[in-house]
Amino acid sequence: QVQLVESGGGSVGAGWSLRLSCLASGDTVNTLAMCWFRQDSGKARRGVVGITVVGSTAYADSVKGRFTISRDNNNNTLYLQMTSLKPEDSAMYFCAADKWVPFSRLLDSSAYVSWGQGTQVTVSS
Repeated sequence: QVQLVESGGGSVGAGWSLRLSCLASGDTVNTLAMCWFRQDSGKARRGVVGITVVGSTAYADSVKGRFTISRDNNNNTLYLQMTSLKPEDSAMYFCAADKWVPFSRLLDSSAYVSWGQGTQVTVSS
């Protein structure tokens, strides 16, 4: 099972940008289906954007046009570039991975076995 460690969270003002990183070990990111999830206090864990082994992506409607997922095999890292941040983007962000996930379940947390510990993002008005 792949191990995942997120980093890059922090506190920023609305309209600013952050890039989250998910460092993988025990497997390579280009052989995995991976997804960024977020969970705000009192809310369910929600899929933000996922990517398949072949590079197909699925974005939550709330982040389309603002967030971008990418992966770097040299660093074995999955990234989430977040721009035009809004207060409603504030959440704990988690990276998840599995060897195979059907595209229709790419944003479904129950489809993933491996999870990172999360990194906090706070966006102020």
